[in-house]
Amino acid sequence: MEFLSNINAQFFILAYLVGGIPFGLLLAKFVAGVDIKKSGSGSIGATNVLRVVKESNPALAKKLGASTLLLDALKGIIVLVIAKYIGLSEATQWGVAVLAVVGHCFSPYLMFEGGKGIATGMGVMAIMLPIETAIGIVVWAITAKTLKISSLSSLAGLSVLMISSFFIHPEMPHAPVLIIGFILFYKHIPNIIRVFKGEEKRIA
Repeated sequence: MEFLSNINAQFFILAYLVGGIPFGLLLAKFVAGVDIKKSGSGSIGATNVLRVVKESNPALAKKLGASTLLLDALKGIIVLVIAKYIGLSEATQWGVAVLAVVGHCFSPYLMFEGGKGIATGMGVMAIMLPIETAIGIVVWAITAKTLKISSLSSLAGLSVLMISSFFIHPEMPHAPVLIIGFILFYKHIPNIIRVFKGEEKRIA
């Protein structure tokens, strides 16, 4: 039990548990009365909330989609900001960032299933690598506007963020960035396959 008395371990557990909260699923179920796990792509993220709820209530869909995006980003940000505030090491902060993403993608509340992790990933990256995240968001916005494919624009922004980190911060350990990137790309494998097949749905 000595492990649990370690503040680093406490924050790692907290990051995982908070990261695992399925806000999209909860909002869609209790506000719109739909189960997004059984509709659309089955994902608990903002894109599927928007797509599924839009079928019955387009105005509400936009609000719930935006709320899901914000809450999924904040659940990683909040724990990380607290860790920074109390002076935990940068290595611990990166551990918190990684575990918040792991929690979202492999939620303990959903039998270790979860979302794609983009919002949570971008949230923690915004705290740890703000310049790279800003660049990634610009690329995401441009790609989303032109291609209108959520998964492709998200992965484009993520890729640019990761690559730019090697140029902007060459001195930092990049393992956590690569781990987060790997998890997000792994969760998007079905989307990548659909993109190559020309079957990936566009956002209207």
